[in-house]
Amino acid sequence: MIPNHLHVTSLANPKIKTVVKLRQRSHRDGLGLMLTESYRDITRALDAGYVPTQLFFCEELFLKNENEPALIDRCRGGACEIVSCTAPVFEKIAYRERPDGLLAVGPQIRRALADLVLPENALVVVAEAIEKPGNLGTILRTADAAGVSAVIVCDRCTDIYNPNVVRASTGIIFSMPLIETGSAETLAFLRRNGFSILAATPHTDTLHMNADLTGRVAVVVGAEQYGLSRLWLDAADLRVRIPMLGRADSLNVAAATTILLFEAVRQRIAAGLAVPAAMA
Repeated sequence: MIPNHLHVTSLANPKIKTVVKLRQRSHRDGLGLMLTESYRDITRALDAGYVPTQLFFCEELFLKNENEPALIDRCRGGACEIVSCTAPVFEKIAYRERPDGLLAVGPQIRRALADLVLPENALVVVAEAIEKPGNLGTILRTADAAGVSAVIVCDRCTDIYNPNVVRASTGIIFSMPLIETGSAETLAFLRRNGFSILAATPHTDTLHMNADLTGRVAVVVGAEQYGLSRLWLDAADLRVRIPMLGRADSLNVAAATTILLFEAVRQRIAAGLAVPAAMA
């Protein structure tokens, strides 16, 4: 048994009602809060220095890997309110189909362009008008794997604090600098900081593997339905396309971003600018 916590058995409990409301963007933004569910994602949040304000758990739903009590103790050490729930109550607040009995509530992460500290050969992603939370979360996860310094979301169509963004990022949202701002502000920032702007578009003859991605590069992607706005296409130092050999004429934006970023990884390893983790 895990000691020293409030135990909730009623679906009508005010704390439970508040968490349920946090599924809605208006309530998340109104309270400045976000949800994080699962052992892995909460662990990554804590490892990144994130401090949740509440942790809800249900021992009946634990995956029995015996690590949950240690995670709960870590949260308790950060002055987090610990709340245990019966299975029906936890399933009410969970947003995953197969919850593992751990859900954290905490402050939204606010970062600005001015907060970024970028290395000499920084690689950043600019995502314009991304519509689906899963795509944004996957871009964050891929960006982490590719050694990206920051992801900048411009003119958002999706809520960056949607629980499905957190889920699809596998908790990387807590360690990857994620900035939300406008396209004009982002373009000005990139120009001031010496970035080469690479725009992904099918309307060019240049293939992505023929572009130099070894310097300070901003890879700019947009939703597959409409592509990038005229602002980014006109501002781009280089427009590139991914070769399409089948009947499909476009890729999911997260898949396209993965291809572009790992071409940058390939080039940077070849140039001695990056070392794979297994070789570090």
